[in-house]
Amino acid sequence: MGKRLFTIETSNNELIPVEGQVHRNVAVKYLMRRRRSLLMTKDPQKVEKLYSELPQSIKIIGKQVTRAYRINWEKEGLEEYQGSRFVFTLDEKSGAAN
Repeated sequence: MGKRLFTIETSNNELIPVEGQVHRNVAVKYLMRRRRSLLMTKDPQKVEKLYSELPQSIKIIGKQVTRAYRINWEKEGLEEYQGSRFVFTLDEKSGAAN
C-alpha cells in the first residue's frame, strides 16, 4: 500500500499536510512527534506551556474519508505504561466518516 496525502486539522485550527497510509497511523505519528518535543524540553515552564497547547481533538482528512479523534492526554501514565510521561489515548468520534 503506497502513501497517500492527508491533512491534519487540530483543535487549534492548524492545517498540516502529511503523507501516510491509514488515518489512525497518521494521527499517532503526529501526536508522537508532539509528545517527543515535550519529553525533550528541560524548562518546566515551557513544558507546562507546551502541555496546555496540546490538541484535545484531531481530524485526519483524506481524499474521500475524514476521521475525527478525541485525545486524552495524561502527564503520568495511569494505564498500561505506569511510569511513562505524557501518555495519550485516541478515541474515534462516532459519525465522523464522510
